[in-house]
Amino acid sequence: MSAGPRPRHVTVDGRRVCHRVDGDGPPVLLLHGIGRTLRDFTELHDLLARRFRVHSVDLPGYGGSLPMARPCTLPALADFAARYLDAVGVDRPAHLVGNSLGGAVAMRLAAAEPARAASLTLVNSAGFGREVTIALRLLALRPLGRLLLRPTRWAARRTELSLFHDPAFATAERVAHALAAARQPYAARVMLETARSLGTFRGVSPHWREELLAEVRRLDLPTLVVWGERDLILPATHLAAARSRLPAARTHLFPECGHMPQIECAEEFHRLLVDFWAESGTQQVEGD
Repeated sequence: MSAGPRPRHVTVDGRRVCHRVDGDGPPVLLLHGIGRTLRDFTELHDLLARRFRVHSVDLPGYGGSLPMARPCTLPALADFAARYLDAVGVDRPAHLVGNSLGGAVAMRLAAAEPARAASLTLVNSAGFGREVTIALRLLALRPLGRLLLRPTRWAARRTELSLFHDPAFATAERVAHALAAARQPYAARVMLETARSLGTFRGVSPHWREELLAEVRRLDLPTLVVWGERDLILPATHLAAARSRLPAARTHLFPECGHMPQIECAEEFHRLLVDFWAESGTQQVEGD
C-alpha cells in the first residue's frame, strides 16, 4: 500500500508544519488522533480530493510538524487549527472532520470560532465518555508513561493492530510509518502533554468533555458522528452518548470495523460523508 503523495510544509506561527493539500472545491480539514499523523487520512483525502479542496495536517508535535512553543492542550490544538487555516488561505467555512483526538479538536475549534465551520464530522471521537484503552490511561502514570512510549517495532505493530478490526490493515508500511513518527525527538513529550491534559489513569476527564459538548450542542451546525463497532480504543457505546448529548446529529455505526472507519471502510465512509454534506445543504459541491 502506498503512503500517498509526499506531504508539503507550511509555516504556522513561526513553526514548520507538515500537510497535504489537493483538489478544488469547498474546503475540508482532516484532523488525526493522538500519537498519529495525516497518514491516517490518505484514503479519504484521495477520495474527497476529486470534488473538494482537501487539507490533511500533522498536528503540532506529531509526524513532521514541529511542536508548539506552549503545552499541547486541546484549546491550543484548536487554536493551531485556526491558524493553519489562515496560513493556507482558507477564508470560508470548512468541513471539519476529526478522528479520535482530532474530533475533539474539531469540536473545540467550531465552538471557539463557529464561522470557520461548515459542518462537523466526528469519527470515533474523543469527548463522549470516560472509557478509553488502558494503553492511553497508563500514560498518566509517571514515569511509566515515558517508558511505554519508547519507540520499538514491536510497540508500533501492537498499536497498529489495536486500531483495526481486520489485522490485514496493520501493514508493514503502516508499522514503519508509525515507528518513524514515534522516533521524532519531540514525539513522546508531546503525546504525554496531550494525554495528561485530557485525562488521568481513571480515564478521560469529565470537565472539558461536559463543557465542550454543551457548547457544541448550542451550535446550529450540521453534525455527523460515526463509530466502528469493534473499536478497542474508544468503545462504540460512546455513540449512544453522542446521540444523547447531540440529539440533532446524524449518526452511523460501521459493523466489523475498528477505530478508523476512514481506512477500514473508506469507500462507504466517503459516500456517507459526501451524501451528508449534500443533504445538509451546507455547501454545494462545485460542478453540481
